Amino acid sequence: MSAIFFLIGCSVFIALIFLAAFFWANQTGQHDDTHTPSIRMLFDDEVEEGGPPT
Repeated sequence: MSAIFFLIGCSVFIALIFLAAFFWANQTGQHDDTHTPSIRMLFDDEVEEGGPPT
């Protein structure tokens, strides 16, 4: 029975670490630009002058 309490405590601790990482990512602006990545695939890549790469 004590193993179950240990595992529950470990899982709560790991969940708190992930929650802190999520709040840190929000504070540092990782989720600010949600529009650009969705349209980036619609634009063609720049073609370099001088022919195809070898």
